[in-house]
Amino acid sequence: MATYRASDSKREQFRRYLEKSGVIDTLTSVLVALYEEPDKPNNALDFIKLHLGAAGLDPAGTEGLRLELADLQQKCSLLTEENKELWKRLMQYEALPDEKADL
Repeated sequence: MATYRASDSKREQFRRYLEKSGVIDTLTSVLVALYEEPDKPNNALDFIKLHLGAAGLDPAGTEGLRLELADLQQKCSLLTEENKELWKRLMQYEALPDEKADL
């Protein structure tokens, strides 16, 4: 019986935590919006994510960001290669004064 009360106590603490942080109110408002939606969405989970702000950008915006990411990754690779090439050339020129000093 003692473990049952401990479990209820933890459950009650968790409920108060959710209530205090606004989670219960937010979830309630999203579920009410889903309930009041005249044309129920095919995917209720996507509806909830969208209304909680977890869905992020719309697919068109996401695709634009993916294209931008791919472009920036390609530019980064090109600049990395250019940097390596410039370091090689720099090392060649810095090695020359040492060789001249030996002569």
